[in-house]
Amino acid sequence: MKTLFAFALLALAAAPAAGQPVSNPTQTVAERAAALGPGQYVWATDAPSSGSLLLNIDLTKQRLTVYRDGGLMAASAISTGTLGRETPTGVFTILEKKVFHRSSTYDNAPMPYMQRLTTKGIAIHAGDLPGYPASHGCIRLPNEFAKRLYGITSVGTQVMITDDNEIAERKRVADEFQRAKDDYARAVAEQQAASDRVLIDYARAKAEHDKALREHQAALAEYKAKLTAK
Repeated sequence: MKTLFAFALLALAAAPAAGQPVSNPTQTVAERAAALGPGQYVWATDAPSSGSLLLNIDLTKQRLTVYRDGGLMAASAISTGTLGRETPTGVFTILEKKVFHRSSTYDNAPMPYMQRLTTKGIAIHAGDLPGYPASHGCIRLPNEFAKRLYGITSVGTQVMITDDNEIAERKRVADEFQRAKDDYARAVAEQQAASDRVLIDYARAKAEHDKALREHQAALAEYKAKLTAK
């Protein structure tokens, strides 16, 4: 038992601090964002306080990034929808904001710093972050990051949700369609070429037949003329 307890303490000590900012002055915000663990986030200390905002949610990487005037200023680990309750992809805008909200769909569950993206219950809010998709479709954030994000967004802020796996599947389907289209075009071209060759061969054979017929008719006419002359 003591051994198991010691092992648990070591595991906890080695695990990233959930809901804690990642600070490393030798790394850029992008470098720190790329190495975020479950529940971790990064926020640039020199982040601009004004300018257009864009939130990007990457379902594959389970990460939310914040851009101000095109520059990366913050990022956080997230937890999104599970299989069968996937977070939708696409471009959205924040429709509604509430500092504290309870879900009318899922057992009155608390949704601190709620920022609604769809009328069907998909929202950004603070919540549990196990390190993998675990929500009913919402985008969960560390509490402190959700609070800071809530403070800089507004109704109408644009949110883009992407999924590398979905993009790859769409590309695969598009590539297969293009290959099928190319194969069809190639088959049609080959059939047309074969048809053209048949027509050319027919025209050549007909020309030779017509020439032979004319020569035969000329020879016959000449023979008849000789008979008449006798």
